[in-house]
Amino acid sequence: MSLEIEKKEIELNYDHLEFSSVSPSYCIIGQDKALGLLRLGLSMSRPGYNIFVSGDDGSGRLTAIKEEIKKIEGDTSYLFDVAYLHNQSHHDRPICFCFPKGRAREFQSDIDTLGENKTTKEALYEKWKDSRLIKFIKTLPEKEENPWAWKINILLDRSKSVRRPMVIESHPSHQSLFGYVEKDLPPHLSVRAGSYQEAAGGFLIINAEETVDNEELWTTLKRYLEMTQRSLSSTAVQGEMMSSIRPYPIPLLTKVILLGSEEIYDKLTEEDDAFLRFFKVSPQFDYSMPADEKNINGTVSYLKKTGENLTKQDDSAYREILRYSAFLAEDRTRLSTQLSLLGDLLEEADLDAKSNNNAVITDENVRSALDKRDWYSSMAEEHINSEIKDGTMVMALDGEKIGVVNGLAVMDRGLTSFGTPCVISATVAPGTEGIINIEHEAGLSGNIHDKGLLILEGYLRHRYAQSFPLSLYAGICFEQSYGSVDGDSASSAELYALLSAIGCFPVRQDIAVTGSVNQMGELQPVGGINEKIQGFFNACSTCGLTGTQGVIIPVQNKSSLILPYKVEKAIGEGKFHIWAISSIDEGLELLSGLEKGERDRKGNYKQGSFNRLIEDELRDLWRSSQSQR
Repeated sequence: MSLEIEKKEIELNYDHLEFSSVSPSYCIIGQDKALGLLRLGLSMSRPGYNIFVSGDDGSGRLTAIKEEIKKIEGDTSYLFDVAYLHNQSHHDRPICFCFPKGRAREFQSDIDTLGENKTTKEALYEKWKDSRLIKFIKTLPEKEENPWAWKINILLDRSKSVRRPMVIESHPSHQSLFGYVEKDLPPHLSVRAGSYQEAAGGFLIINAEETVDNEELWTTLKRYLEMTQRSLSSTAVQGEMMSSIRPYPIPLLTKVILLGSEEIYDKLTEEDDAFLRFFKVSPQFDYSMPADEKNINGTVSYLKKTGENLTKQDDSAYREILRYSAFLAEDRTRLSTQLSLLGDLLEEADLDAKSNNNAVITDENVRSALDKRDWYSSMAEEHINSEIKDGTMVMALDGEKIGVVNGLAVMDRGLTSFGTPCVISATVAPGTEGIINIEHEAGLSGNIHDKGLLILEGYLRHRYAQSFPLSLYAGICFEQSYGSVDGDSASSAELYALLSAIGCFPVRQDIAVTGSVNQMGELQPVGGINEKIQGFFNACSTCGLTGTQGVIIPVQNKSSLILPYKVEKAIGEGKFHIWAISSIDEGLELLSGLEKGERDRKGNYKQGSFNRLIEDELRDLWRSSQSQR
């Protein structure tokens, strides 16, 4: 079976699909598990069932929350008016009281009527049979003595509300979230509500990152959640004394919903013992979904809705955006759930159509919009490729070298990213130090990259050092790299460079390599595969395609290939190549031109094979290390 990928294997199109019957709508698609758990969390009335919704921006998290809350029938049992009343016994400890929906203003009206001598206290006792309100009426001072005492501070007026409140706090601060006390006013009239109080009895949606990053704010939120739970479990819905003049949580069931990333969720579960006690429901919005008929039509439905006020679109435009959606998902069998990014592309295609006086947005406009994106963000990549071409960056794109391999990296700049080749070199000498990670020694290596280097030692022991100890000094370096390095996607390239240096045989420089490796020498998939292939293609194109250049990738990454049309075209014309492999042996055969060789009955690799060269040299290095002692 050939390792080289043919053009027909990587072509991706949806030419057989038509979308005339798809209606425009904003809908949440591909998130069935997340929506099911979200509905469960929203329906639970027990304290502690607050919700942490994780996922990428643009995956429809906030829209889904809003839509699911809208579906909840207006339950008036959750709707109460809340007011602060003067406390005659302790002026600095105002009374927080929850009135039935719409009755706070009635109470204020009755108090005003009493102050105007239009009714009697006894009449109000009959109308307001709650003992706490009766006590408040009884203890009212003469109005001339203290007119402020006759005014109540209606913090929440739900008289016109037909459903539970939903408050979105996108930029939380202590004042915006928890309210404040206005100066120069009597205590019970000085309290002002924050979004936490305004959402009482309903739903409060908060940006998790901005809340958690402020340790004091996060601590205060947990304290309010704790106080709310205690008040619900001990007093139900009733008034309570304020221990100081500040906006306390109101004793009504409020669902707090945090919107954040998986990283923040993992951090909180690991480092905050109280987190899971308060946030028992955690829907996770996926970044991708199966490219089935339902999700394809759902994506097109969203695009049609987004494009209602744009230039008319034809089916070819939708098909091209679906291809881009698969690119975002890094999987030919899946689509991105970040529909807002697809909407952005449609808007850019609309601008391209208008600039060309096109009456319809087609696939050509979508491709043009993507090409413009690449061109606008290509400055850094062009500088790197120019340095490769003029020799400022020492890198060969043809020929052979010992202990030198072209790896592939992805560089991020804002919302864009691009792939670029990087030179990985290895040197070997007798010694006992093992493999030295030069990046680590210079403080430029992350933990995952360090782990990848340790795996290489495991591979050498497993594959070669069975009848003698592994004893060598080897240095591995990313040449002309001055930033931090992390991840294990270069571990296969590092291993090829190391094996070439040990065996003293040259490897091709016209092939770039990506993929992680395990101790058994099996290749494992990596991310950013399309950017890496395009990056090496662009570098080779800048310096001149030779017809032999290409990239080695893990076989598992074949399903991730959604390449630019110019790369597909070059592959079809035999000017560029991609090899999908499953093991280090397969890759080293391509790079070295040597056979891997198998062990014979005596346990020796075939003479002249790269495995024989490597094992013999490792044995000689061990002997040399022994003689130096």
